[in-house]
Amino acid sequence: METNQSIKANIMAIIILTVVSALWHPTVARAQSLKQIRESFMTNTLMQDKLNMNERTKTPLNLNKLEIKPINSELTKDVDSLKIEIDVEELRQIKLARKRALELEKQKEEERRQAEAKLKADEAAKQVTAKSGTSITYDELVAKLNRSLNSTLSGQGASFAKYSVELGIDPYLAVAIVLHETGCKWNCSTLLKQCNNVGGMKGSPGCNGGSYKSFSSLDEGIRAFMNNLYKNYYAQGLTTPETIGPKYAASTTWPSKIRTYMNEIEAN
Repeated sequence: METNQSIKANIMAIIILTVVSALWHPTVARAQSLKQIRESFMTNTLMQDKLNMNERTKTPLNLNKLEIKPINSELTKDVDSLKIEIDVEELRQIKLARKRALELEKQKEEERRQAEAKLKADEAAKQVTAKSGTSITYDELVAKLNRSLNSTLSGQGASFAKYSVELGIDPYLAVAIVLHETGCKWNCSTLLKQCNNVGGMKGSPGCNGGSYKSFSSLDEGIRAFMNNLYKNYYAQGLTTPETIGPKYAASTTWPSKIRTYMNEIEAN
């Protein structure tokens, strides 16, 4: 019995020794190391593949957004500033085009307005001049008045024509009174030259401290004279030299002198 047990014990010892020796044998250890390396490599590879797959899933490749850069970096150094300059120039051109379009539109509107105003002025001029026995256009009236105005009033026919048409006053009568009162058929009076008073009107501020009124501009003086003629004479039915004379001047020859001037202006 003991012999059998001893034999069994020896066999077990041999088996254990063999196993231990096998475990620590260099070849076996090397095989295990290779196996571990292989498993580690496989594991790492699988993990990297998985990571790559995740990255591809999160950010899929988009060919439409590929950026192609030039080889020379100098070409791209000022791209942003170049784009800004191009945009600014484009906006400037757009603004200029819009400005030109607006200016052209305003010009056409002004031409249309002037054409309408001229038609109205021509019609009014014909009505005004018809009272004196003639019927002419506005431009013809201006030219006729200018031919009778000299010295300081040279070229002021348009102002007299304008206010005559607006107020319905006989332009020949108005200019005739001015020529008689100021001497502007030849050389205008000091009152007109220094204080723009075309009709011998009194009031303040006084011209050089006197009783005759001073005006800041020639057109203002003409307008004031025409308004006075309308308000104090025409509006009261006094529309001829004969009816205006007794109120306007003390001289009894005043109406005939004005009538002479009127005939000369109309014939000029």
